[in-house]
Amino acid sequence: MIPSWRWYGPSDSVTLPHVSQAGATAIVSALHDLPNGAPWTLESIRQKQDLISSQHGLTWEVIESIPVVEAIKQGLPERDKYIESYQQSLRAVGKAGIPVVTYNFMPVLDWTRTDLAHQLSNGSQALYYRQDAVAAFDLFALKRERAESDHSDQAIQQAEQYWHQLDDQGKESLKRTLLAGLPGAEEGYTLDQFREVIAPYQGMSREQYKAHFRYFLEAIVPVAKEAGVKLAVHPDDPPYSTFGLPRIVSNLEDVKEIFSWADEAENGLCFCTGSFGAGPENDCLTMFPEVADRVHFLHLRNVSITEEGDFYEAEHLGGRVNMADMVSLIVEEENRRGEQIFMRPDHGHLMLDDLGKQVNPGYSAIGRLKGLAELRGLEQGIRFAQR
Repeated sequence: MIPSWRWYGPSDSVTLPHVSQAGATAIVSALHDLPNGAPWTLESIRQKQDLISSQHGLTWEVIESIPVVEAIKQGLPERDKYIESYQQSLRAVGKAGIPVVTYNFMPVLDWTRTDLAHQLSNGSQALYYRQDAVAAFDLFALKRERAESDHSDQAIQQAEQYWHQLDDQGKESLKRTLLAGLPGAEEGYTLDQFREVIAPYQGMSREQYKAHFRYFLEAIVPVAKEAGVKLAVHPDDPPYSTFGLPRIVSNLEDVKEIFSWADEAENGLCFCTGSFGAGPENDCLTMFPEVADRVHFLHLRNVSITEEGDFYEAEHLGGRVNMADMVSLIVEEENRRGEQIFMRPDHGHLMLDDLGKQVNPGYSAIGRLKGLAELRGLEQGIRFAQR
């Protein structure tokens, strides 16, 4: 695996020298200052490449991401102009020599959590997703029109109990967490703004949403192939619907169907063990071999699912995914290919000197350094045993 690190640019509290010290050699980044839908130019990409390569020999190898605008996801008439912009961006990326573009097709929200600083028994902090908190926000803060029909009677009762035990500060904190946006998300919202942006998806079927994704893929995959760029779609996080928003990249069947729409090697997957692992029916160890030849990027993290169906970010070598077996499968695929796959440790715990610092949730330095060290050591042990 090629050790990689997500970097948000000069404003990131984790600097490029820090990344190099952590043991990563490849940078995962984007042109964060560009508005969504604007075409990327070769000049703008080169400028950031030069900035990265000037620091300790690091290279920009994976783009995460070129955002897919809502007009494309909704299938609006103006989607074609945005798809043309996306095609232009892919051509520029190809000319710049960056091999992988990761993206997602989740409507409105990127990944969703209800607590960005859940206290663990050892004093570190983790990201947490609580089902009754999401339902409570949906029913009693957002007051979405279709909310009651989307939740079971038991879920509504649990949500009501949760909401009424919160004080005003707790309710405001939950609203801010769910609306403010997260790293990878494109923007934050007020309640009214959020109601407005999710409205077009209310009642949209999975089949309708799939058709919009297929239209997009059929337009960009040939361009990616021509440009020499591999596309890697990121799975839904969480891998089930929230706030009436459709989810169509949640399990093995979804991924295989997506591959069939544009059956080219360039139409690939970012295999995220945390996103898939949050789905109780998903088994990453059986899923990976089925799609391994189309995996162009790896997000390795782990989650634990509670009895209530909630989940939280676990240790990289803990949680419900047996990471030793997972990395063994990855090494097997790399041996078959004769080349390594880009991998980054995802969503590290907030710990040690990073506690109390202002950092991007899930993207502190020390937690990811710990995860990267563990994953690199695990890989080396597996390769040594194969000699």
